[in-house]
Parts: sequence; structure tokens; C-alpha cells
Amino acid sequence: MRVAGAAKLVVAVAVFLLTFYVISQVFEIKMDASLGNLFALDTAARSTKPPRYKCGISKACPEKHFAFKMASGAANVVGPKICLEDNVLMSGVKNNVGRGINVALANGKTGEVLDTKYFDMWGGDVAPFIEFLKAIQDGTIVLMGTYDDGATKLNDEARRLIADLGSTSITNLGFRDNWVFCGGKGIKTKSPFEQHIKNNKDTNKYEGWPEVVEMEGCIPQKQD
Repeated sequence: MRVAGAAKLVVAVAVFLLTFYVISQVFEIKMDASLGNLFALDTAARSTKPPRYKCGISKACPEKHFAFKMASGAANVVGPKICLEDNVLMSGVKNNVGRGINVALANGKTGEVLDTKYFDMWGGDVAPFIEFLKAIQDGTIVLMGTYDDGATKLNDEARRLIADLGSTSITNLGFRDNWVFCGGKGIKTKSPFEQHIKNNKDTNKYEGWPEVVEMEGCIPQKQD
């Protein structure tokens, strides 16, 4: 009887140990699977996160090109924004924009910022703007954006000087139109980088002003 009882005890202990081993193995497998799934999800999330390009543009620029993105002002409330090579040159946050035409200049070879200014084309004088345009050196990248009104004080000479930078819309820029433009001094052709929305009471997004106009692209680096 004692031998039989001892045998049953040994069998019971063996079954318990075997059961414990099986359970522990299954648990470890499930844990490994769960951790694997977590790592897989994390990797997938990181791999599917869209890459960020300079200035937040939609795709990377090729070599020997400068990335840019810009927007006109919104009515007379939010100023324009100009970004070049991930460097915000002008914006309301930087407190260097104003009513009229906002202009940023950059070196066409290096992308280095040369100057930023705005010229009031409603209550100001066009003469300083004309002198500024005349002083721009060959090979300079020129980025312009309107805010509030950028056309009232423009005269034929100012429009001609901007047209020489590659603009085609400047001759039609009117009161409170929204306009952004990227050209260059010494450019031989018309610039492909220009957007213009007319002030039209029937289509304006804001009372008295059209919607914001935005533009992005890649500016070819000036070669020697």
C-alpha cells in the first residue's frame, strides 16, 4: 500500500511539473509573440511616418537646388511667410513683415540670406522700393509676397523692374490682390514660380480680400 501511494505521489508530482513546464513555455511563446508584435508595430509606425523635407515642402529637392515655401498674407490680419532652405526669412512671428510687398533676397550660389524688407504700397512711397530693386545684384534670388495691399502705389517703373526679375503677373497686380513670386536678378526667362489671386468681391474668402495664396518649389543653384 505504501509503495502504491508513493508511486501515485511521484506520478502526481511529475504531472504537475510537466503541466507547469508546458504552461510556462506557452506563456513565454505568447510573451515573445506579443513583444514581437509591439516591436513590429513600432517599426511599421516609424517606417510609415512621412519624411519631413526642408521648409515642409511636399518632396525633396534634387541636388544643387534650394527648397522654398511661401505664402501671402491673410487679409490684413496674418502676415506673409517666406522660408528658404528650412530657414524662415520673414513671418509674423519674426515680426519683420508689413503691409505692402515683402521681399527677401538670397545669394543664388549659397542660399545665404542677404536682406529682408517690406514696402508699404498703400500709404508709403514707391521711390524707396524702386531704389531697392535697382540695387539688387545679378545672381540674387528674389522672393516677394503681398500683405493687405501691395499694388496701389506701384508705378510703371516698379512693375517693369519686377518683370525684369521674371514676373509675368506684376503688370496685372491690383488693389488687395494676393501674390507670391520667386525670381532672380539676371534671369533670362520668365520665372515658373508665381501665384496670383485677384481681389474679387464675388469670390473673396475674406471680406474685402481673396484667400491666401501659397507656393513651394526648388530653385536651381546658380552655377559659375
